Amino acid sequence: MTAQWWERARAAETERARELLRALVVELRRRGEQPGPLRARAGSARYRTDVVGWYLRADGSLGVGEGAEYYVLDVAPGLRARFRGVHLDPSEPPLQVGRGARDGESVELAELVRRRVSQP
Repeated sequence: MTAQWWERARAAETERARELLRALVVELRRRGEQPGPLRARAGSARYRTDVVGWYLRADGSLGVGEGAEYYVLDVAPGLRARFRGVHLDPSEPPLQVGRGARDGESVELAELVRRRVSQP
């Protein structure tokens, strides 16, 4: 398998994941759920961010922005961040969140979206 094949496969996976996130944002807006400021976390500390959206995981480790961007909300701790907040860049969304993590920590993005939509 060539590097080009892997790149195309990865791009296709990312696009399918983005479609799931776009559908989630559409559904959340349809239900009238307003986006709010997302907070990043470093251990037990919480930091302001420049991102507005919805939390994807109940533990606040992942978020989705208003434009269906995917954000990992775990950041390195820092004194400056405590006062100024942190800037977050969106990440490429994976179809399998936590791939390679310990047992029970890996979950399909479609399952996270389903759980988020089923929240009251």
